[in-house]
Amino acid sequence: MAGAAAVHGRIAHHHGVTTIDEALLRPLIPTVIGILVRRGADFAAAEDAVQEALVEAVRGWADRPPQDPKGWLVTVAWRKFLDAARADTSRRHREVRVDSEPEAGPGEGVDDTLQLYFLCAHSSLTPASAVALILRAVGGLTTRQIAAAYLVPEATMAQRISRAKRTVSGVRFNQVGDLGTVLRVLYLVFNEGYSGDVDLAAEAIRLTRQLVGKTRDEEAAGLLALMLLHHARRPARTAPDGSLVPLADQDRGRWNTHLIVEGVDVLQSALARDRLGEYQAQAAIAALHADARTAEETDWVQIVEWYDEVVRLTDSPVARLNRAVAVGEADGPRAGLAALDGLDRTLPRHTAVLAYLHERDGDPVTAARLYAEAAPLASSLPERDHLTRQAARLNAQLRGRG
Repeated sequence: MAGAAAVHGRIAHHHGVTTIDEALLRPLIPTVIGILVRRGADFAAAEDAVQEALVEAVRGWADRPPQDPKGWLVTVAWRKFLDAARADTSRRHREVRVDSEPEAGPGEGVDDTLQLYFLCAHSSLTPASAVALILRAVGGLTTRQIAAAYLVPEATMAQRISRAKRTVSGVRFNQVGDLGTVLRVLYLVFNEGYSGDVDLAAEAIRLTRQLVGKTRDEEAAGLLALMLLHHARRPARTAPDGSLVPLADQDRGRWNTHLIVEGVDVLQSALARDRLGEYQAQAAIAALHADARTAEETDWVQIVEWYDEVVRLTDSPVARLNRAVAVGEADGPRAGLAALDGLDRTLPRHTAVLAYLHERDGDPVTAARLYAEAAPLASSLPERDHLTRQAARLNAQLRGRG
């Protein structure tokens, strides 16, 4: 099997000790869960059984790796499920086949990854719960890894995942899901960035690549392009001391040109289908930023036009806020301030944008005050520190003038 060859090819020997890369198991997880569900297990029980089988795989494969990794996982996970079902029969009255090693059914050659996306992004779940389920069932991450990435105790994340699994247990496995919900959840994963030992941005890109390959959907491709273009700027986003570097001040030589080229190619293929969606429009904005050799060469007029498309497609207040920034760059700060009129001042970053446009308009007193007001409202520590420094910088200039 190709899968077996891939696994065997990545089992390494270090100082006489055989190790296995846990990431190699991830592509097998959705398929194995799907097989158990098709055999009669509900989603929650199947996912638990597969996780237990994965623990045994990581412990045991280093000494005796199987010839058929997927078959091994199916067999061990099914036994785990049967053991749990037998122990719980009197209380839950489950009806399961009790043959210990059933023959593969006609559905067991089917790749169930896409159905698991839809199941994990079910409308009855909160976005946070859907994210956790996708990372675990489709991404193959452990509860500990997900908890570390979200900076919450493992017990808290375990409870969140457990509740989410109970919620979707009654959903039919072949029920048609909503691709838009899946894309929103993946974008939420991406925007969480990274922390702990799991890079959520990279994990979101990996999962979205899978989804693009399975759906050929232009909006899924648009989301992938958007992620790649944003991720390309990641090396330049922070200074050596960890402080935030605004887009205009970033060293563009540190941007990942390979990701930019790939993102633009993916976007162009999606746009060629002439079915524009919000992720494609956002990716087009990111591509225009990536295309500018310097901040001064940014085509802000075209960026405003693309923000007009995003607003038309979504009517999002956040998109209108970002459009105001672009208008301020294209037509001057007064035009940007006018574009802010009527927007809810409690919007995230509204006060920070207002401060920036007032500074651009030559009003450092108002800008300094607004930067100071915006700092406590920031969604992250680096952003808060950046806004605090902006206020301090302007106040120092004003004292110097005085």
